[in-house]
Amino acid sequence: MANIFDVAKRAGVSIATVSRVVSRPDAVAPATRRRVLQAITQLGYATNAAGKHLRTQRSDKILVMIPDISSPFYSRVLQSIEDAAQREGYSVLLADTHHDRKREERYTLMLRRRDAEGLIVLGRGLPEAAVEVSRQTGGVAHIVSGCEVDSHVPVPRVHIDNRAAAREVIEHLYSLGHRRIGIITGPGESALSRDRLEGATARATIQGAARDLIVARGDFSTESGEKAAEQLLARADRPTAIFCFNDQMAIGAMEVLRRRGLGIPDQVSVVGFDDIPFARYTVPPLTTIAQPVREIGQETVRLLLAIVRGQPAVSVMLPHRLVVRESTAPSGGHRRSRRVPLEEPVSRH
Repeated sequence: MANIFDVAKRAGVSIATVSRVVSRPDAVAPATRRRVLQAITQLGYATNAAGKHLRTQRSDKILVMIPDISSPFYSRVLQSIEDAAQREGYSVLLADTHHDRKREERYTLMLRRRDAEGLIVLGRGLPEAAVEVSRQTGGVAHIVSGCEVDSHVPVPRVHIDNRAAAREVIEHLYSLGHRRIGIITGPGESALSRDRLEGATARATIQGAARDLIVARGDFSTESGEKAAEQLLARADRPTAIFCFNDQMAIGAMEVLRRRGLGIPDQVSVVGFDDIPFARYTVPPLTTIAQPVREIGQETVRLLLAIVRGQPAVSVMLPHRLVVRESTAPSGGHRRSRRVPLEEPVSRH
């Protein structure tokens, strides 16, 4: 087993510097810190974490609470968080809550016990226990929210402008001549789902077409996208375009259109949200809103560690981008039909 002397020799630094990198990484110059961490990795050096925790009252672990690890979007954000945390000398503890409030509350207790140095919450909002911790500390608890935004909770947030993104989607569909637009939302308790619906409705109101929005509710899963699409397509006033609040539900909606023999986009255009890796490989490729996934992960770690180090941490709004692909086209079949045959494979997950 390698020891601290071996690490110091490999990195070309003193033993004290190695100790500072392990216990107080922010006190060491970034270039030196990277050299020491590289030596630690190469030699497989392991500190006595339990003893260190007792001495310093720091765990050097970040707890990341995620609602569904199977989600392609959240798994990519998690990967970015892991990379950023490792560069700073922190390990990541994963809490996959399955949208279970009781699990969220239990995991939050780890923060109270200092089993984790800080908490990053991805998903539909902060657990009540985390909200209480934040309020008790006047908003300086070691907690950061990513993706979901609840302006009533005083914690730093990393997010995009979901209202503006939804407005851009509706504007894109109006520019193609669509008026009857179906919308498949996420759960009602989801802040980002509410924001996207508000943005879409606001743009439709300006157009004088708010009554032509047809809303069905999903839960961000592919299966819920299928079910909601069935509801929309069963109507006599069937929409000519469907806007789904994530790509997974859009893929489910596309599958329903395929089964019904409806052409995409000549009969029904489809738009998603997130630009997950599968989006460009659907048939046809999916028009969607691209979120800066890597930056979301990096910024949540940066904000959290700023709080841990007693520095100011201000919420960050990141840019989004409308990616127009072949799943949207002018209403009324003003282009050559792109009907998806029943035997043609469709990307699924």
